[in-house]
Amino acid sequence: MDGIHDLGGMDGFGRIDAEPDEPVFHAAWEGRVMAMQRAMMYAGAWNIDMLRYAQERLPPRVYLGVSYYERWTLATESSVVERGCGDSDELAAGHALRPGRPLARTLTAAAVAEGLIRGGFERAAPGPARFAPGDRVRAKNIHPPTHTRLPRYARGHVGTVERLHGCHVFPDTAAIDRGEDPQWLYTVRFDGPELWGPDSDPTVSVSIEAFEPYLEPAPDHS
Repeated sequence: MDGIHDLGGMDGFGRIDAEPDEPVFHAAWEGRVMAMQRAMMYAGAWNIDMLRYAQERLPPRVYLGVSYYERWTLATESSVVERGCGDSDELAAGHALRPGRPLARTLTAAAVAEGLIRGGFERAAPGPARFAPGDRVRAKNIHPPTHTRLPRYARGHVGTVERLHGCHVFPDTAAIDRGEDPQWLYTVRFDGPELWGPDSDPTVSVSIEAFEPYLEPAPDHS
């Protein structure tokens, strides 16, 4: 979707200040939010693309005015209600007021120790890949109203396939509960002048990972 979260290629937001020796978490509650998210995804309440989509739907003023893990918190709250795991009155009360929705499984300490929190996203190929390394492709100029991983700055521009990564869960359908719909995933390189115009540094290039439905053969101008 097109929203304030898609900041690639935009400017005017001021300098980015790196924090020396930045800690993993700035406060204990941030770690708890991350743990809750991992547990809920493991339990099958929602998936990572649903979480991203929930954050993307935050109002721009809210999205830009809160911290990284505050966005996670707000997305968790909306997901709890939308996915039937609780209601807004329970969030306000801070505890359950009625039995919750049964979940597929419960995260255990043993599963954490075995690294089972996040499953893989690669899937069996439904058919042959349409493109190969070296092919010239154009990113489609799409503007879906729901989640997509194709950044705005690449849409409509021509690049070169660098690498094929196999088939993976398609975020655009997974985010809206329409199944995994596995799609081929590519790394595509775009030259700076193609993205930013003739005044761009000609030595700069940008590589993105793009799913096959985002791409079409580049027009032949020979």
